[in-house]
Amino acid sequence: MAGYEHYDEIAKQIEHEIVVKGIVLGIDWTNEAQVGALAHEALDHLANDVKRAASGHVDHKLMAKVDLYGLAAMMLRTMEESADTGFESHGGVAWKAFSRALRKEAELRKSR
Repeated sequence: MAGYEHYDEIAKQIEHEIVVKGIVLGIDWTNEAQVGALAHEALDHLANDVKRAASGHVDHKLMAKVDLYGLAAMMLRTMEESADTGFESHGGVAWKAFSRALRKEAELRKSR
C-alpha cells in the first residue's frame, strides 16, 4: 500500500479547494443540472475566463471559477495517475459530482 496515502492526501486537498470554490460560486453539488452546467462551462470557457480574470478587474466569482477549472484538471490528473498505480483515487461529494459531470460532458462532446 506504499504511496497510496499520497493520492488520498492530494484528493483531500483538492476536494477541500473544490468545496471552497463551490461555496463562493453558490454551487449545490447535489444539483446535477447545476454541476452539469458548470462542467459544460469549464470545458467551453476556460481560456476566455482566464484572460478576463487576468485583466486587472477583481471579480471574485470569476477568479473562483478559473481556480475551479484548474482544480478539475488536477482532480482528473490525480485520478489518472493513481489508476496507473492500481489505486482508485477519489474525494467526497463535490469531487464525485464534478468529475461525473465533466466525464458526461466530455462523452457528449465526443458523440457530436
